[in-house]
Amino acid sequence: MELNELEKDRIIEMAWEDRTTFDAIKAQFGLKEQEVIELMRLNQSPQAFKRWRRRVSGRKTKHEKLRSEEVDRFKCTRQRQISHNKVSKRS
Repeated sequence: MELNELEKDRIIEMAWEDRTTFDAIKAQFGLKEQEVIELMRLNQSPQAFKRWRRRVSGRKTKHEKLRSEEVDRFKCTRQRQISHNKVSKRS
């Protein structure tokens, strides 16, 4: 699947959001969890990728089947809006 820069930026943003599941990314963009991991690896600096992997490894909110039934939204209501995030992307 060929993704444009805006789609890649949005997937990266969704992957960093704690409450956005890999299932939500798959539903919107058709990418499986392993494909999201590869996209993150290729489009972020090595250090940012390692930080992200530590952050999401074992996190129940990233997997719909492991989430509490009380969680029914993709992102925290207190999370600020991020647009065109290029801070941790590779040049």
